[in-house]
Amino acid sequence: MAEKVSDEEAINRQNQWRERIAAHERSGLSVRKFCKEQGIAEHLLFYWRKRLRNRQQPVRFALVEGGTATAGASAEPALELVLNTGERLRIGAEVSGATLRTVLEVLRA
Repeated sequence: MAEKVSDEEAINRQNQWRERIAAHERSGLSVRKFCKEQGIAEHLLFYWRKRLRNRQQPVRFALVEGGTATAGASAEPALELVLNTGERLRIGAEVSGATLRTVLEVLRA
């Protein structure tokens, strides 16, 4: 009998595969070499890449540049948004509320 997968487990699995696919794209390696190094089957990478690509909606965004960061500003983002495409938007503590609202409005559009 097949086990029922909870929504949370399904989302976690999708996020894991989004990250794997993004890691492969960043690596510049062939699918074969990447999968061998990661210990995953090639057909699974192709399967998930196709499955997740079919569910992706176009993401529109605006690049908003503020002033230069202060010398004492931390290199770590104060907030990190992970989009369903696996892309990450890192937002520093010095970003104004108005700028953040603008970015979020564009992402929702």
